[in-house]
Amino acid sequence: SDCKVLVQTVSVKKPIDPVGGDSGFSRRLSTIDLIGLGVGSTLGGGVYVLSGEVAREAAGPSIVLSFLVAAVASVFSALCYAEFGARVPKMGSAYLYTYVTVGELWAFITGWNLLLSYIIGTSSVAKAFTGAFDDLIDNAIDQTLEQHMPMNSPGLAPYPDFFSAAFVMLMAGVLAYGVKESAILNTIFTGLNVAVLIFIIISGFVKGDIRNWRLSKTDFCTNNFNSSDSLFGSGGFFPFGFEGTLSGAATCFYGFVGFDCIATTGEEVENPKKAVPQGIVVSLLLCFLAYFGVSASLTLLMPYHLLDYHSPLPVAFEYVGWDPAKYVVAVGSLCALSTSLLGAMLPMARVLFAMARDGLLFKPLSFVSSRQSPVLSTLVSGAVAAFMVLLFDLKALVDLGSIGTIFAYTLVAVCILVLSLLLSEALVFLQSLKVWAVVLVSVLVFILVLAMVLIWRQPQNSTRASFMVPWVPLIPVLSLFINIYLMVQFGADTWISYSVWMLLGLVIYFSYGLHHSTQRGQTHSAQENFARIIRNSVHFQNHNPAA
Repeated sequence: SDCKVLVQTVSVKKPIDPVGGDSGFSRRLSTIDLIGLGVGSTLGGGVYVLSGEVAREAAGPSIVLSFLVAAVASVFSALCYAEFGARVPKMGSAYLYTYVTVGELWAFITGWNLLLSYIIGTSSVAKAFTGAFDDLIDNAIDQTLEQHMPMNSPGLAPYPDFFSAAFVMLMAGVLAYGVKESAILNTIFTGLNVAVLIFIIISGFVKGDIRNWRLSKTDFCTNNFNSSDSLFGSGGFFPFGFEGTLSGAATCFYGFVGFDCIATTGEEVENPKKAVPQGIVVSLLLCFLAYFGVSASLTLLMPYHLLDYHSPLPVAFEYVGWDPAKYVVAVGSLCALSTSLLGAMLPMARVLFAMARDGLLFKPLSFVSSRQSPVLSTLVSGAVAAFMVLLFDLKALVDLGSIGTIFAYTLVAVCILVLSLLLSEALVFLQSLKVWAVVLVSVLVFILVLAMVLIWRQPQNSTRASFMVPWVPLIPVLSLFINIYLMVQFGADTWISYSVWMLLGLVIYFSYGLHHSTQRGQTHSAQENFARIIRNSVHFQNHNPAA
């Protein structure tokens, strides 16, 4: 029937190329470049702002544990990305991983979510960079534009932000010129940022006071706060209880978003099967150490209830009498925002390129320059982000971008579960469960436990990669549930906006992508697709007994 044909068409999978042909890109990135890219993208301006907001409102000094919980949650997603980075060293990140595992429609949805996340992330970082720079010149840009070019319309920015838009296009030009040059610039900025963070951490332990981790309500009175005021909790290391620590972890999770940009560079890395997993894991570890150290330093320097929302570190240094240190912090903040912007724009262009190359988006976007750079996708995606930051108020869109990121992480975890079962023996066994599986539906928890046990006991995918997720299915399932928990925390307005964005994407897919897909007509079943990979693996092992 027509319905069956449609389902088969949208479920077509992209075959994994075990050899990896010529992609048209120059493999010039090393593991060090990837670590610099991951740290620069993940350790953006949030490290200078996020700690103050979470410590004051949610966690107090226990923010150090909030970052630990958030890091563990991020590791679950990072491990899934790392395995796919080793198995599928191609450009496209979660979009490609979904394409080769669960099919074209889900791949388009994943890619569309990633584009949303990267566009809003790029715009937000550019806006933050302008704000940080404007602070150094006494808000001259803000005052001039708001006075002469106000835009008094709901949903729009107070004024057209020409400075941020120009900065986005400048960075787009740098990326379009070449990825190696961009990586060098990123490494320089990241090095400066890390140096500033080390200065902040050491300063905090030198000038800090451990008594700031043992405050009581009496201290609130000393600082002219009402002791009955519950806004600042009960004092101590857990002023808002452990619940506050977990609540802070949900916010801190977004401080680790960005490592996935490494997974989009698979075709530009010298040894992607090793470099991509190593880059993801090492960059995430370094980012956790930085967040942990900065948050500890900040809460030691200054009582958590006195922290400033917007500029916690400069205010903290002023509190201890180190006023000149705020200029060092400003330099680090600008460097961090620059690397964060590059880290958001690079995967944005690569995902757009990958979708265009597969025919799901407009084919001209897959043009590659003589310098082996996806010029058109870089400039077009940069122009869209520049348009967003020029006209729109992005504060209401940040949560929308977060949904896109978490949704992509969730699908990657699902793909790891699917990947672990894609052997003909496992599929035959699962088919035998159809008769009595209906009975299990009545007990949801029992199904979950049984499913995990079944996955654990099934023959695993015998294709070995240079990195594989440990403890499957526990790690992917934990990642799945944590991501779903975070997604349901968003409000109705955010979900309505997200639905509109997804509706637009589905219209594009069914009107254009479905008819121009390069995989159309190549309907490989899951068994056929992965059986080929397994046969190649067995053939390799037979000829290489030592392996």
